[in-house]
Amino acid sequence: MAEERNTNENTETLDAPPGKKSGNGKRKRAAFILLILLITACLLGLRLWVKSKTHVETDNAFIESHVYTISSRVPGNVLKVMVQDNQFVKKGDLLVDLDQSDFQLRVRNAMAQLDIAKNETSSTYAQVDAAKAAHNSDRAKLEQAELDLQRGRALYKKDVIAKEQLDRLETARKVAAAKLAETEGSVRRALALLGLTGSGVKDAMISRKIAELEENQRNLSYTKIYAPADGFITKKSVEPGNNIQSGQPLLALVALNGAWVTANYKESQLTYVRPGQKVEFRVDTYPGITFTGKVDSIMAGTGSAFSLLPPENATGNYVKVVQRIPVKILIDASSDPKHLLRVGMSVVPTILTERKLGDILKDPFR
Repeated sequence: MAEERNTNENTETLDAPPGKKSGNGKRKRAAFILLILLITACLLGLRLWVKSKTHVETDNAFIESHVYTISSRVPGNVLKVMVQDNQFVKKGDLLVDLDQSDFQLRVRNAMAQLDIAKNETSSTYAQVDAAKAAHNSDRAKLEQAELDLQRGRALYKKDVIAKEQLDRLETARKVAAAKLAETEGSVRRALALLGLTGSGVKDAMISRKIAELEENQRNLSYTKIYAPADGFITKKSVEPGNNIQSGQPLLALVALNGAWVTANYKESQLTYVRPGQKVEFRVDTYPGITFTGKVDSIMAGTGSAFSLLPPENATGNYVKVVQRIPVKILIDASSDPKHLLRVGMSVVPTILTERKLGDILKDPFR
């Protein structure tokens, strides 16, 4: 029995050290794994922090574009509507055709009035020529009467002629002067009919009729309404047979060429945002597709400053609210060749500020 106890004690003594070594090894492995996880978390956190400084992101952004409100410049009756909702049209395509009959009648009437004015002007020119001829004749008679009066005064001083004859010469001179004044008035009246006095514009009547003709011809051209740009038709509210007024909205044309993104960033995010920086953005409608663009400009004020009722922080209790400033981002045409993007779509843009790591690490110490 004593030998068995000694054998068991020897066995326990021999087995104890390997057990302790196994426990220490597990603790070391756990500590090593924990250290690796901690280092990984730190590196990942550092990477995310650096990315937050170089990639400025927001989900408060939407796509916008030029929207043309198509209306008529003249009133009339709609003859044809050449487009349908959501149809793509090119610049210069005919959209709406109005009835031209009334405008054609006005053009023909203006042309007739112009011809009449030309004929009347021709007769008035003849009157002017006659009045000028009579004026020249009366001027010559006045000059002759003045010469006769001068001779008569000289002869009267020498007692060659009687006082009665001198009086007749003076009367003849007054009559010639009055006759010249009358013909001068006739010339002025004739010239006034042609518009040759005052502003000095020749043929005022003809010029007015030409202007009326050009106005009616221009109104006739307005009966055909063309697309001002490439785009898609929306909000069509006109049909053949409608009687429309000038300025009445008929439809809208959305130009997808040159669309942009309006991103409302927090004011604290725009410290290092500059025009020209590259932008990558995603759209909820097309997951997995990344579109590109660049920063065009930053609005000159916050969105609330230009709202209908801007805040009055000088009155009442003040609560600081982080403001948002709209940033205009131009979309690269090469990233959306099929015009997948539509106005109003939600966008998540990311601005690449291209800051260096050294500058970012200095931020906490500034």
